Amino acid sequence: MSQTGNRRERPKVAVTRKLPDSVETRMAELFDVTLNLADEPLSKEALKAAVATADVLVPTVTDTIDAEVIEAAGEQLKLIANFGAGVDHIDLKAAHKKGIVVTNTPGVLTEDTADLAMALLLSVPRRIFEGEKILRSGHWTGWTPTFLMGHRIQGKRLGIIGMGRIGQAIARRARAFNMAVHYHKRTRLPAQVEAELEATYWADLDQMLSRMDFVSVNCPLTPETHHLLNRDRLKKMQPHSVIINTARGEIIDEEALADMIEVGRLAGAGLDVFEEEPTINPKLLSLDNVVLLPHMGSATIEARVAMGEKVLINIRTFMDNHRPPDRVLPL
Repeated sequence: MSQTGNRRERPKVAVTRKLPDSVETRMAELFDVTLNLADEPLSKEALKAAVATADVLVPTVTDTIDAEVIEAAGEQLKLIANFGAGVDHIDLKAAHKKGIVVTNTPGVLTEDTADLAMALLLSVPRRIFEGEKILRSGHWTGWTPTFLMGHRIQGKRLGIIGMGRIGQAIARRARAFNMAVHYHKRTRLPAQVEAELEATYWADLDQMLSRMDFVSVNCPLTPETHHLLNRDRLKKMQPHSVIINTARGEIIDEEALADMIEVGRLAGAGLDVFEEEPTINPKLLSLDNVVLLPHMGSATIEARVAMGEKVLINIRTFMDNHRPPDRVLPL
C-alpha cells in the first residue's frame, strides 16, 4: 500500500485495488489516500487494518467486507464507497448497524456488460471459440460445407433473469437481432417499458426456462438468488438451450451446469463469472461448447473511469454532509 495526498483536513481514504491512473490522481488531489499499487487482493487482516484507521474504504468485488471486517472498523469509518455496482461482497446489515453508509457505482457499466453478454450469446451458438482454437492449433485445412456448423440466433427466444438496467440493455440488443425477448423479475416492468422492449413477462421462472433457447442471468446475488439455477431448474431447460451469465457465478449451480453440458442436456454456456473466482471448475475448462471469460463485463476504459468518478462523487457528497447519490440500503 502506498500513501499519498495532503493529510491536512482531508478524509483518509483506503483503496483496496489498483484503479485507473486518472482516478487515483484525482483521489490524491482530494483526499489523504492510501493506494494499492501492487494490485494484489488484501488479506482479511490487511482489510481490518485499513478500516481501523480510514475514514472511507473503497473496496472492489475481490474484497470480502464481512461482519468481522466491519466490526474491526474504527469509529471514524463512516463510508464504504464500493468500486462496482454489485455489493454482495459487503455485509450491508452489519454496516448499517454500525452506522456506516455504503455506496456503489450503478449505471456506468450497463452498456459494456450488455455488449459482453451479447458477445457471449453470439459466440456459443456460432462456435467461435472452437473455430479460433482449431485455427490457432494449425489444424484447419480449409473451408468445407459442413465444418463447424452452428445455429443462428435470429428468431430465437431469449429469457432474461433480472430486468434491471443491464437486462433491459441486453433486451434492446437482442431485439436488434430479431430475437423474441422474455423476462422474469420479482416485480413486473411498467407496461410502457415492456412495450418498448417488446418483452414478455413470466411470473413463474420455471415456466419461462422450459420455453427458452437462450437464458441470460442478470439478477443480483442475494441469499434468495444463490443457486437460483440449481440442478432441478436446469433440468427444466431444453437440451438445445444456452446459458449466458455476466452477473455472479453463485447464481448458478456450476457443478450441475457442467454435468448437464457434458452429457448433452444443455447445448452450452457463455460465462464471465464463476462460483469460486478465480478458481474455475475443471469440467468447464474441458468443454469446447463453453466460452469462459475472466470477469471482464465492465472492462472498458470508459466504464472503469466512470466508476471511479462515481466513487469520487459519492465520497465528496458524503463528506459535504449530503446524501450520496448511490447509497445502498440493506434489504
